[in-house]
Amino acid sequence: MVERSQWVEITDEDPTHSQRYIERFRTMAEAGRDLAGEARLIDAMAPRSARILDAGCGPGRVGSTLAELGHEVVGVDVDPVLIAEAQREHPGATWLVGDLAELDLPAADFDVIVCAGNVMTFLAPSTRSLVVSRLGAHLADGGRLVVGFGAERGYPFDEFRDNAEAAGLVLDLEVSTWDLRPFGEESEFLISVLSRPASSD
Repeated sequence: MVERSQWVEITDEDPTHSQRYIERFRTMAEAGRDLAGEARLIDAMAPRSARILDAGCGPGRVGSTLAELGHEVVGVDVDPVLIAEAQREHPGATWLVGDLAELDLPAADFDVIVCAGNVMTFLAPSTRSLVVSRLGAHLADGGRLVVGFGAERGYPFDEFRDNAEAAGLVLDLEVSTWDLRPFGEESEFLISVLSRPASSD
């Protein structure tokens, strides 16, 4: 067993939290807000009909757009309420309940893995390195992991970089926004594009 995530702690304390989260994004969508920026970037990086893992997928906001674009999408989230919403609203992808610290999918050969929406900052601190390692292990040779989260949320950027290096991942790019604004010392958000080196076999 691994330490429970901070998200689980929050939802155990407030059982209405997940549904309010769903409603917040539904309201934003109805208001015409652009909620597909992450998916557009991932689509641009991926080959056509790619295998994509949406890690910490929530109710399927990112993964569903990628599925509509023709990719084979699997979404995993620890919250069964969010997964039930994704299954109901976006049947074009596969949505699974699971803790990212225990991720062990049978076909661990994803072209791209995306972990957006500050998911990394809701992990239990003791599982951060493990989660990065498990995500890296699910990449195909040459596959890429894209992780985005904000500063001042308890997970220092340098710690994440160290975790990625320990997992054998190569840092390809750092930017501060999903539309690729440069990352600098004052940036309040980090998006890292990491890759798993292709096997020499």
